[in-house]
Amino acid sequence: MKKTSVALFALLLMGGASAHAQGIRFGLKGGANLSNISGDLTEEDRYKNKVGFHGGAMLNIGLLDDGFLSVQPEVLFSQKGFTYADDEFTIGSTKVKYDGDRTYNYIDVPVLLKIRAGGAYFEAGPQYSYLLKVKDDSKVSINGNTAFQRQGVADLDNVNRNEIGYAAGLGFQADNGLILGLRYNGSFTDFGKDGYTGDADVRNARNSVFQASVGFLLPGN
Repeated sequence: MKKTSVALFALLLMGGASAHAQGIRFGLKGGANLSNISGDLTEEDRYKNKVGFHGGAMLNIGLLDDGFLSVQPEVLFSQKGFTYADDEFTIGSTKVKYDGDRTYNYIDVPVLLKIRAGGAYFEAGPQYSYLLKVKDDSKVSINGNTAFQRQGVADLDNVNRNEIGYAAGLGFQADNGLILGLRYNGSFTDFGKDGYTGDADVRNARNSVFQASVGFLLPGN
């Protein structure tokens, strides 16, 4: 975590120093997430997409006078996770149903290189994420009767709260600062540590998130 923080701080310093004469713009953004888990999953069909939201602040640091190239660090609260989407199967005459969802609350810190041509832009770069909380709301029913129910905040001792990943996206940025964007976030870090005692599939899983956002950049210097 310390090495990652130092690297991000260095990137911001370099971007700020080189952009002193080109302009710095502060902005806010928010929108919807469509998330799931990916990776080495033995029952991949069991996990369905979950809708969440994200929101936070961004700083656009111009590298060229014409606005073609910039660096954009952001700090975002982001809801990720998955749902079980009424997974139902039959064992003999017994009907078993598993439904519910799991929500991962993260702080995401992407540092993106942004290329803008006219109103269109493309962005890509590394992302550091810190897991704040896991909320689990699920149950198992047998022949229509609840056999097991789990609700509340999950233990984080055996999960990787620090996540290293990447982000890439495209969108439209108007001259007045209005931004409409689509982005994908992926992870290089497995969710569970060695010895993780939760869902066996989730141990080797990685977050996968599509984002649609609306933002606004204030006029720069």
